[in-house]
Amino acid sequence: MPASELDTPVGRLRAVSDGEALVRVTWVSAGMTPTSTTAVEEEECDAVSRETVRQLDAYFHQGLTVFDLPIRFRGGSAFEYSVWEAMRSIPYGETWTYGDLAARVGGVARAVGGACGRNPIPVVVPCHRVVGSSGKLVGFSGGEGVESKRQLLDLERGQTSLF
Repeated sequence: MPASELDTPVGRLRAVSDGEALVRVTWVSAGMTPTSTTAVEEEECDAVSRETVRQLDAYFHQGLTVFDLPIRFRGGSAFEYSVWEAMRSIPYGETWTYGDLAARVGGVARAVGGACGRNPIPVVVPCHRVVGSSGKLVGFSGGEGVESKRQLLDLERGQTSLF
C-alpha cells in the first residue's frame, strides 16, 4: 500500500493509504534497518499519503488544528467505528474522558478504552485527547505510550518547550 513518512517531535510516523483514503498512521520503530519492511521507497508514495504527511507537518510545526483528509477505517467492529468517528469530534486542545466518549457512543468506558487502543489512525483521529476520569493521562498505544500522549496534548495546549 502507498505510504509516506515524516520525522516529528514524537517520532517518525508513517501514513498509509489505500490509494483513495488514509487507512493507517503508525510509528516507525527506532533502529529499523533500510532493508526492513518499514523502509518506504519514494515511488510507493501517493497523493493521499503525501497530503497526510504535509498536514501532519503543519500540525506539528504550523498550528494546523483540523485535518482535512479522506479517511477509511479498515477492520474493527461497528462499536469501534463509532468510537473512532466520535473521537474525530474532540476539538483541538481539549480532552474528553473515556466515560464522556462512552456516553456519546452508548458504551462503557473500558470498551471505549479498548477501541481507542485499536485506533488505526492515531494523531489524525485524536485518541490522545481521551483521558481517564480524573483527567489523568492513561493508556496510549503509539510511540512512547503515555509520554507521546502528553507531548501531543502539550503541543495542542501551546506548551511546546518540551520538544
